[in-house]
Amino acid sequence: MSLRIYNTLSRAVEDFSPLVPGQVRMYVCGMTIYDLCHIGHARMMMAFDVVQRWLRASGYQVRYVRNITDIDDKIIKRAVERGITIRALTDEMIAAMHQDIGALGIEPPTLEPRATEYVPQMLAMISTLEQKGLAYRGASGDMNYAVRKFPGYGKLSGKSLDELRAGERVAVLDGKDDPLDFVLWKSAKESEPEDAKWDSAALGHDYGRGRPGWHIECSAMSCQTLGETFDIHGGGADLQFPHHENEIAQSEGANGKPLARFWIHNGFVRVDNEKMSKSLGNFFTIRDVLARYDAETVRFFIIRAHYRSALNYSDAHLDDARNALKRLYTALDLVTPATVTIDWADPQAAHFKAAMDEDFGTPEAIAVLFELAGEVNKTRSAERAGLLKSLGACLGLLQGEPRAWLQGRRVVHAEAHLTVASMLTAEPSVFSTEMIEKLIAERAQAKQAKDFAAADRIRAELLGQGIVLKDSPKGTTWEAQS
Repeated sequence: MSLRIYNTLSRAVEDFSPLVPGQVRMYVCGMTIYDLCHIGHARMMMAFDVVQRWLRASGYQVRYVRNITDIDDKIIKRAVERGITIRALTDEMIAAMHQDIGALGIEPPTLEPRATEYVPQMLAMISTLEQKGLAYRGASGDMNYAVRKFPGYGKLSGKSLDELRAGERVAVLDGKDDPLDFVLWKSAKESEPEDAKWDSAALGHDYGRGRPGWHIECSAMSCQTLGETFDIHGGGADLQFPHHENEIAQSEGANGKPLARFWIHNGFVRVDNEKMSKSLGNFFTIRDVLARYDAETVRFFIIRAHYRSALNYSDAHLDDARNALKRLYTALDLVTPATVTIDWADPQAAHFKAAMDEDFGTPEAIAVLFELAGEVNKTRSAERAGLLKSLGACLGLLQGEPRAWLQGRRVVHAEAHLTVASMLTAEPSVFSTEMIEKLIAERAQAKQAKDFAAADRIRAELLGQGIVLKDSPKGTTWEAQS
């Protein structure tokens, strides 16, 4: 079975084949970088991390471009509020983004272009659109795109111009010939800082001082980094209209060629079945979530839902994800996994591949991991454990040391010289591996002295802190309770 992908453009699942055999070029709209990334951003970047991982696992060479918007109204406003330069703000937020998504195991793209590095290419595209009669200078000095002059407008979103007309404001927006038109180059305002303004004349164009509109950024960057037509364009469902629709209008209006053959959009994140928003107080940054749950649990929680479905964030769902992931790691803890090369003819491997080949079907693929875990529990087979770990790697899962992962929750570094008495009264946040091992040793001494009440007290105290002891003829081990 070959890879099939749901194409937003055709509204159907289609067989995938790249323009160049064996090579995939993919562009994904990334972050507008003025604040910390939230769980919705994590969902988008995770979705395309899985896509690129599976493409590579399927034998393709992948050139994956995910841009950064580092000039925008919100960025300017935040920089002014903080009294720093735009570059200082965006450098800080880019570093924070890399730290947060790196913790989630999201691999870096092949290329991560910043919008401010491609202003000459944006101006060149605007000039081409003007020459073709698709761009005009408005009364305000902005350069705008004339939507009604592009015949294919609406083909991605399925919106007709009549539908759009019904929802537009009565008055024509200032400086535009038509309310549907959108800005390509924003004329500079006196109130804006100097580092938010480019001199178009110095770059060979007569559009005055200003900065690019949001939509033109991606058209210019994708064309420059991947060519006029490429294989996959992706992003969140919220970008389908108007951003991606406007990208098509710009790119195809400028060069007359299809922008992308496949359009992929991931679903929204909801919080306890409500839309996530700061106004509702249910807005969570990646750092908020990682302060409460380990990174692999968060990754597993996101991946086990299909990328196109809505993802409902709640503590209960994350707790359930932690428990489910624990079952997989518990199986891997039973036997040292063998190093295996995946044989795709193996029944479980073939089932996993069939699931992923049907529009990146992670829910069914993860079900295969649980089938394998069940086999490992019964047979203690190092080979089946190796296959479980190798298939998990295709999703960025199960690559940790099982015992360390099982013991990892609520266990942090702390002072090793604390007494047993102080450990038993400590907050969970200061428990460390060393502290737990000291308590286990103290309990062993109590049992040897036949002080079973003391031994039971230590077990109960540890259990109260989420640490489960397991006695066996080989000694006592422990793991963190979910």
